[in-house]
Amino acid sequence: MEINTERVGNTLIVMPSENRVDGTNAREFQVGLEAAIEEGDKSVIFDAETLTYISSAGLRAILLVVKSINRQGGKFAVCSLSDPIREIFSISGFDNIIPIEATREAALGTVGN
Repeated sequence: MEINTERVGNTLIVMPSENRVDGTNAREFQVGLEAAIEEGDKSVIFDAETLTYISSAGLRAILLVVKSINRQGGKFAVCSLSDPIREIFSISGFDNIIPIEATREAALGTVGN
């Protein structure tokens, strides 16, 4: 899966090219995220605006990337979740693990751009 990227200051913003992340493409999604994040990236935002579905496999991929960034002393936030996707993050407890912001601007503030 292709991961679209954008930089705002020192923050890398990553966005999935597809609107679904599930068991069929979660590994490819994780590899794409890892490839997009360069060694020196300490502030990363996952912009989920176009995401319409994420399975537990997709959540696991995000968690593995977050753990990697945290080990390097970086910060990771998620933004622009639709209500159904936000509910998935909440039910799974991810909203207690990863900062979730309503907007990209708020997420930029969270990761300290």
